[in-house]
Amino acid sequence: MIRYVHTNIIARDAAKLIAFYKEALACKSLGQTRDLCGPWLDKLTGLPQAHITGEHLLLPGCDTAHPTLEIFSYDSLRDALPPEVNRPGLAHLAFEVDDVEATLATILAAGGGRVGEVVTAAYPNNMEAVFVYARDPEGNIIELQSWRQAKPV
Repeated sequence: MIRYVHTNIIARDAAKLIAFYKEALACKSLGQTRDLCGPWLDKLTGLPQAHITGEHLLLPGCDTAHPTLEIFSYDSLRDALPPEVNRPGLAHLAFEVDDVEATLATILAAGGGRVGEVVTAAYPNNMEAVFVYARDPEGNIIELQSWRQAKPV
């Protein structure tokens, strides 16, 4: 069996980032908070005296069986390059929304940022998508997308 379970974000301030994803992107608490430490965690992470705190959030559109967004913070963090859309590795989290511009406004009001412009792209079968890249308060990239039938020309 293979089943996708969660995506993890390591945050500078887990509580603040958890609050952002709940407020701006309708993630919900499952009551799965974590305060992890001990020899097993040191062995797993390869870090001496590792200590992780955070929470699993239910992603919108998912049931309580998974997948979740896991937002954790370590007591000791390393510096990192800011996420960019063309940097190797995980590039963004994508959310389908009813209204891209309204959701972007919510993200901005909750302390997030914007990467590029809102665009509309044509797709086969007379479909079009509205997209924008945004950032959460820690700089992680979020794609917002909304799909609809193209308007007749």
